[in-house]
Formats: sequence, structure tokens, C-alpha cells
Amino acid sequence: MIKHHPTFELLKAFVDGELPASLAAGVAIHADMCQQCQQQIALLTEQVAEANFEFEQTYLDRFIVDDEQDIAQVASIDFDDMIADITASSDIEELAVLEEKTIAFNNSTYTLPRALQHMNFGKTAHIGKLARARIQLDEDEIHTSLLHIEPGGGVPQHTHKGFELTLLLDGSFEDEKGSYVKGDFIMLGGEDTHQPISAKGCLCYTVANDALHFTQGINKLLNPIGSFIY
Repeated sequence: MIKHHPTFELLKAFVDGELPASLAAGVAIHADMCQQCQQQIALLTEQVAEANFEFEQTYLDRFIVDDEQDIAQVASIDFDDMIADITASSDIEELAVLEEKTIAFNNSTYTLPRALQHMNFGKTAHIGKLARARIQLDEDEIHTSLLHIEPGGGVPQHTHKGFELTLLLDGSFEDEKGSYVKGDFIMLGGEDTHQPISAKGCLCYTVANDALHFTQGINKLLNPIGSFIY
């Protein structure tokens, strides 16, 4: 069962269209798998629509209702005829069938979430039991990727110079704070240190705006390539 969700503030920013494409896609993917967040987004969307309607109605009341000429013009419109004209055509546009897009890592093939179906991916890079395909969103310092961890693999203990979003698309992994399953939305910052390990393998959607910083033993030697993984 999904236990980790976007914050209310993140959902509100998603509905208001204030998130960069990378984070917006992450919220959309999570919502496709989480009924709780679907309902929250629907409620927020309804609230935004109501607020916009009230604003537009206030605008109309202020600039149109007091104008008798405009009132007369609106009253003269035959809305029945207008609707009849709109619905008169028997032509029905057929919706294009969306072909599912997949991505493969080693011997595993995954169907991409809807939000990623039309995105472009860079060449897959490998390091040990990790494989990473960068998603080409051109968001400057924000890097967005699909990260695949083979069974028994993991990311060395690290913290973050910026934020890190990990959305589990398939499989599971564990760290010092617990275990995570498909659909979990994990947002971490510079105050968090963890070491994800996947016993059975997993696929994650990741977003980070700076390099990882490895914190333990010989793994500190990997810091020059901290931006390679996420």
C-alpha cells in the first residue's frame, strides 16, 4: 500500500500549474496510482474552477450588466439555434489510439506511465547494478531520470545538495527510514541522509536539482560523479 504522498502544498502548486514539468509529471504519475491524491487533486481543481468562475462573474457584473445595450444584444441571441448549429454535424473525430511506449533495462521491460509517453530519453548509462536514462526536459539544473536498480543493488549512503524526488514505478527498495513500494512519492532535502537498497530490483522516476553527496567511507571517492546517478 502506498504510504508516501506529495504534500498538500505540492498538490496545490500542481493544480495551479506552478510546478516545473519534471515535478508536475511526478505528481501526475503518482496520482494515476493513488486514489487518495486523485480525490485531493479533483477537490483542489474544483475549488480553483469555482474561484475563477466567481472572478469572471464579478467582472461581467461590473462591466457588462450595467450596459443596457450589451444586455439587449445578449438577450437577442437565440441560444437554441446556436446549440443546434454546433451539434448539427454528424462528423465524429476518432481519437487516436495511444500506443504504449516501453523502456528496457537489461532483461526487464517496463511500460512507461502516461505522463512520460511523449518525452524523449537520452542513452542509458550503467554503473555497477545501476542504470540511468536521462529524460530530456531542458530544465537547466534540474535533472530528471529513470533509475533502474538490479536485484541486490543500491545507491551508496548519501545526502543531497538540493532536493531529490524518488517516485517508485515498479518493485521495491528499503533505506534507514523504512520500505517503499510502487507508487510511493519520496521527497528529500539536504537534511536527509539515506542508503536505498533493493533486494528484488526496482525502477524509479527521479528528479534532483543538484548532485548527490556521498557520506560514507570509500564511497566519498564517488562524489565527483554524484550528478551521474540522479
